[in-house]
Amino acid sequence: MPEYLQFPGEAYPLGATWNGAGVNFALYAENATAVDLCFFDHEHAETETIRINIKERSHQIWHAYIPEIKPGQLYGYRVYGPYRPSQGHRFNGNKVLLDPYAKAIAGNIKWNEALFGYQLGADELDLSFNEADNAAFIPKSVVIDPAYDWENDEHPKINYNQTVIYEMHVKGFTKTHPDIPENIRGTYAGLAHPVAISYLKNLGVTAVELMPVHQFISDHHLEEKGLTNYWGYNTIGFFAPDSRYASSDIRGEQVREFKDMVKALHKAGIEVILDVVYNHTGEGNQLGPTISFKGIDNSSYYRLEENKRYYTDYTGTGNTLNSRLPNVLRFIMDSLRYWILEMHIDGFRFDLASTLARELHEVNRLSAFFDIIHQDPVISQVKLIAEPWDVGEGGYQVGKFPPDWAEWNGMYRDVMRDYWRGNPNMLGEFAQRFLGSPDLYEGDYRRPTASINFITAHDGFSLHDLVSYNHKHNEANLDDNNDGEDHNKSWNCGIEGETDNKEIISLRMQQKRNFLATLFLSQGIPMLVSGDEIGKTQHGNNNTYCQDNELSWIDWENADQSLLHFTKELIRLRLNHPSLRRRKWFNGLEVGDGVKDIAWFTPDGNPMKGHNWEKDFARSIGIYFHGEGIQSKGPMGEDILDNHFFIIFNAHYEALAYKLPKSDYSKKWRKILDTASGEISKNELELYEAAQDIGVAGRSVLVLKSEE
Repeated sequence: MPEYLQFPGEAYPLGATWNGAGVNFALYAENATAVDLCFFDHEHAETETIRINIKERSHQIWHAYIPEIKPGQLYGYRVYGPYRPSQGHRFNGNKVLLDPYAKAIAGNIKWNEALFGYQLGADELDLSFNEADNAAFIPKSVVIDPAYDWENDEHPKINYNQTVIYEMHVKGFTKTHPDIPENIRGTYAGLAHPVAISYLKNLGVTAVELMPVHQFISDHHLEEKGLTNYWGYNTIGFFAPDSRYASSDIRGEQVREFKDMVKALHKAGIEVILDVVYNHTGEGNQLGPTISFKGIDNSSYYRLEENKRYYTDYTGTGNTLNSRLPNVLRFIMDSLRYWILEMHIDGFRFDLASTLARELHEVNRLSAFFDIIHQDPVISQVKLIAEPWDVGEGGYQVGKFPPDWAEWNGMYRDVMRDYWRGNPNMLGEFAQRFLGSPDLYEGDYRRPTASINFITAHDGFSLHDLVSYNHKHNEANLDDNNDGEDHNKSWNCGIEGETDNKEIISLRMQQKRNFLATLFLSQGIPMLVSGDEIGKTQHGNNNTYCQDNELSWIDWENADQSLLHFTKELIRLRLNHPSLRRRKWFNGLEVGDGVKDIAWFTPDGNPMKGHNWEKDFARSIGIYFHGEGIQSKGPMGEDILDNHFFIIFNAHYEALAYKLPKSDYSKKWRKILDTASGEISKNELELYEAAQDIGVAGRSVLVLKSEE
């Protein structure tokens, strides 16, 4: 083997840092007794070309500076120490390990018994020791050149109340798009293509929320079935954009391609939010592979049970990162800052965020995780969104995250689904969710924008399937239809699955418009799932996590253009009218002439009273927004004024005659949206007088705008 000079280097920053003349390597491994730095010629080389025993250690960090190493160099570590699983230690120097701070990773896992620290099939399971070398089967960390011309790129910094989020999968969005060059479909470059960006811009969304793009592992058990991990919630590289979505070379070029994508989206005024998975890694439980953290210093990264052979699992994936430990907190914060400062990301959606808030076992709103984020001058300035639950006891924490956090509002999803499938006694709950869930957020000095409202998400039925299936149909996942949620709160409109029945098809279209109208008329931040605006179906599969194929990809050829037009106009309506996206809560106070900022009406034109909310049979409600009751100022201190709105929701299957409010509220009303007909327009629909009767079709939404 050729030899390289080794200088002491520095303990910070962690990872591999190129300075133009060489590379500083730094690795945290508190309980290790020795660390070797290994260089490789290609990502699946059977052995290293160079092995350097790192001599310098500062506290718990092993470090060395190696001159003449350049960007593109592949590397990994071999870490030595005791193999005593019952004490939490799983060191095995036969295993090449990924650098937790690697900025790029070349290649993917090639599943083999050598990837496991123990002998598969041994009677003592993980208490046995596996001497096989894994070098040929594990991807390699990459030294990168961080230089990049951002061309004065700036974060769009769109206000929360003007935000419309589009949840999407990098690959699935462009994989079948006929107008994007075939060689870049399904990649970062594909998403950066003018065709993709023009679509997003015309749709009207202000932020894309990318499903996990951190380098992740495709599970062994899935690949044995001929499936793969499509969603990516199995992270192994928390600083590295996944190389599977790169159209270019993977020795660091994926980083440049990712930056190109962000820059292109920013030029279009679109923010980039990452769905991040800091609650666990892809190494699984005690029977999982040894790929990085487990072999570097198992007990310094993971939550372990009293018998330290076993992992505490709040995530349902086999392990939980121990965010109580200072080195793990530093690791998470370093990763977040890197994506903001170096990759120009605008925000994060934290998968199973309750896990990160757990101090011992209980979810603690005052945990160190929140304290550090709130005092960090970089992380605290971007959008922070929590998935406010995990699978552990007490993990459902909707409405309980600190100020400055927004939350996926699972209650909103459930209530709106129940309302539109005709459940009784829903009006009170419907009103709370429609107004931004003040019962969850107002008491903690948070605003309506704390609520991320969604009808569907990547996990569950698509919008089309929500109105087409009563039951999940996950047979393609090869798990006997046992995976996925059983309680979908869906309604198939009378027939399970696809049908030629024109009445059923028409009702389903109307229900889709009802859900979309409800979403974009509600206070809070709307989140639309990619493909719902064009009628995407997964054929009843509500858990496509393992389906990297046409079942998950957007079907552009069969896009529903009428639904797309309706969605575009809905988003435009919302963004053009501050009444529909208020920064502050309605307060029920008079704005003028005895009229309050909000009022609720029964079909006979009278204000709602207490007993009206409690009637089980009532499935219809009229809602008045006063355009002068917005209570917010513009950037120059100007009053924000808007039209008055009268919105009628009728979830009853029969049509109703609604009497419009008396002239105190408005003398004339222009109908601008009707989900029964699919009509949506600024000025062209019917004009009505105050107190006039108006017909409201069964299962429909009407929106009227004041003409004054």
